[in-house]
Amino acid sequence: MEKKIIITIDGWSSCGKSTVAKQLARELGYVYIDSGAMYRAITLYFLRNHIDWTHHEAVEDALGKITLEFLSNHKNGQSEIYLNGENVEYVIRDLVVAEKVSEVAAIKEVRAFAVRQQQSMGSSKGIVMDGRDIGTVVFPQAELKIFMTADNAIRVERRFRELYDKNPNVTIEEVRANLEMRDYIDSHREVSPLRQAEDALLLDNSKLSMREQLDIALHWVKERLNS
Repeated sequence: MEKKIIITIDGWSSCGKSTVAKQLARELGYVYIDSGAMYRAITLYFLRNHIDWTHHEAVEDALGKITLEFLSNHKNGQSEIYLNGENVEYVIRDLVVAEKVSEVAAIKEVRAFAVRQQQSMGSSKGIVMDGRDIGTVVFPQAELKIFMTADNAIRVERRFRELYDKNPNVTIEEVRANLEMRDYIDSHREVSPLRQAEDALLLDNSKLSMREQLDIALHWVKERLNS
């Protein structure tokens, strides 16, 4: 049987984690799991249903009504997230969700709920999962851990272009403020804060093309598979 490993990619918002993770999974024939999409989908449910996430009982009750799954889109070959049977892959990218997702993701019950599902998804290995705490909390035993970063100005511009395509009224100042807020919450939250695992390899993609990023990651994968 061909050896398979777990690959985790953690890092800051809008530093290109998902893009690299998707391409890497495609080249390896692995399953890509977007952990951030899970937290966004939970946030979307909370917003739609006016859940007061400052109350633990309300959060626990809401989580009991949420079903998340990733299904393949046969038209583009991408894995997309479904919330209670509804494809919400594009709805969850809205700035309204982005402004609240770090708050929701910081809640202990929410993280426990998501981590259980993520660990189940990776039980057979052969996955690439990106997020904030995948290499430190979800899969601390992963064979390959990557921590991605990029220059702040590049991150802001990348996120602005992504949002502008969906909402031409968004301003770059709004995007910069949102990223700064998310960075602070992600790195200072009490439960599973964003940090680089001690055995994670650093990938700064500020000046790297996608092909260069993939070649570096594939080299690291080859090293792990041959070790």
